[in-house]
Amino acid sequence: MPDLILLNGAPASGKSTLARLLADDQDLMLVLDIDTVRGLLTRWEAAPTPAGHAARRLALSMCRTHLSTGNDVVVPQFLQREAFILELASVAAETGARFIEICLTNTPEIASSMFAARASSDEPNHRAAKLLQGDPEAVPVSDLYNTMIGMLAARPQTIFVESVPDDVGRSLENLRTAIDHRFGLESRS
Repeated sequence: MPDLILLNGAPASGKSTLARLLADDQDLMLVLDIDTVRGLLTRWEAAPTPAGHAARRLALSMCRTHLSTGNDVVVPQFLQREAFILELASVAAETGARFIEICLTNTPEIASSMFAARASSDEPNHRAAKLLQGDPEAVPVSDLYNTMIGMLAARPQTIFVESVPDDVGRSLENLRTAIDHRFGLESRS
């Protein structure tokens, strides 16, 4: 049975890095970063909301295709509303995959400081996040974090995993341990 893993967490919590590391020892596991898919859309910056919706539709199709061939997918994506989580769960059910919903946590203050710390990054998705967060109407990262945690409080199947600032190894160990503990999966290390 393939797995569809949602790796939720505040911006800069390590979602994409941990997703890639989690996938390192898996044959053909798709690391489906929706921000990367959005970046493939021309002129997305001119219409970020429609571009984000288009990227999510593309991502759902990619998940469906890859899971239906028996391969795992991990989706590192910050979500503070439930709609896309339900869509991912539906794709997992349609394809006979196990849906594993994880949220990387720390504190609102740490979330804000981690986001600020990567401000000088040249990585395209980091620059895009900084661009979007720089909008005068942008919600502070600490508030985004609190909204995400509030929404997930009503989702008892969510596995909460501590993301340790500046310690990717320990964060990855926490992630693998939580998955193994909840699902009894073979270690992904």
